[in-house]
Amino acid sequence: MATIIPFKAVRPTRDKVSLIASRSYDSYSTAQVEARLRDNPFSFLHIINPGYKYEKEISGRARYTLVRNRYQEFKEDGIFMQDDTPSFYFYRIVNRDGLEFNGVVAAASASDYEKDVIKKHEETLEFREIIFKEYLKTVGFNAEPVLLTYPDHAELEQIIATQMESRAEYEFTTTYRDTHYLWNVSDAELVKKIKNIFKGMNTLYIADGHHRSASSYLLAKDEELNATNSNSKNSYHYFMSFLIPESDLKIYEFNRLVKDLNGLSKEEFLIQLDAMFRIEKRGQEYYKPSKKHHFSMYLDGSFYSLYLRKQRYPIENALDALDPQILYKTILKPVLGIEDLRNDKRIAYSHGKNDLAFVKTAVDTGEFKVGFGLLPITTEEMKQIADEGLKMPPKSTYIEPKLRSGVTIYEF
Repeated sequence: MATIIPFKAVRPTRDKVSLIASRSYDSYSTAQVEARLRDNPFSFLHIINPGYKYEKEISGRARYTLVRNRYQEFKEDGIFMQDDTPSFYFYRIVNRDGLEFNGVVAAASASDYEKDVIKKHEETLEFREIIFKEYLKTVGFNAEPVLLTYPDHAELEQIIATQMESRAEYEFTTTYRDTHYLWNVSDAELVKKIKNIFKGMNTLYIADGHHRSASSYLLAKDEELNATNSNSKNSYHYFMSFLIPESDLKIYEFNRLVKDLNGLSKEEFLIQLDAMFRIEKRGQEYYKPSKKHHFSMYLDGSFYSLYLRKQRYPIENALDALDPQILYKTILKPVLGIEDLRNDKRIAYSHGKNDLAFVKTAVDTGEFKVGFGLLPITTEEMKQIADEGLKMPPKSTYIEPKLRSGVTIYEF
């Protein structure tokens, strides 16, 4: 039984939402951040990069306090307002590729995270969990929702579709040509119906935002004994989420790039791969794998297809059957000597939206020696990994939709 509740969002006034909304800070280059901070005084980047005001890079706890200050200034200046009534927020994104994502922005339960009602499929790094927990505790708000997915539900789909026939509270298009819409849903009967629909769901899955959800859970545990009143205590038990049906989820692959062949010549490398793969040289023809357990490889100006010799590779669980794990266990670790996929500087990742031309160019320029192309994993594979309590290798999925920060804000 999933507990999903409405909340009183802090959000931009209608006339400024397109100016405030920003992508995740890490997705911008230094030059892009500088341009947005210089040219747009309303960008949410001013809040999360508060040192710009003083022409100084500020980090750690000092930065967190300034983030809180900038946020309060936006509220004081009337750039942000807060809804009077706890609400669900129906959200639609139509991206430039024509893909459409419809879902509900709401507060999800940290208790559900602990009880595995909200299931995970990625490992998290403890130090990042702690850092973000301290950040949340200091700033007092969460501006970037965790992406959760739920089983398709016809009644909920109809409720959302009916509401979206009315005029949206927000409608704006980004410079990436993605159009965003938001509807405020505060009707008491409708809110109750939506809560009950989610109560009927046994499991939700984290699609994107494992560190954010883990940090929110840690914060809830910290504040459980320290909260001075019940309202404050209750608010820390939830974290902002964007919930979409499984059929709306779009999963791309992450291709792999490696800087060297671990001391092997090209010929020695190919001979070692032959033990686990049937290898075919494809020449200059772009080759993308067409089925599971097949991989493409770009090496020394040529594409290769790699077909796993299944009799040589035992599959005992859902993780063993996952293509990123197969590549790690058969090539990256034993042949190329890459054990730590998160921290080894010899490996890099390129999500599938960049396609294999990006991989080819990275190898042709000499920055990398070899590149590997994979198929995207499926939603069912992701769920099976989570159901079995297993964790995928890092950079196994690049998932859309990507929400903008600052459109809805959850205050503690």
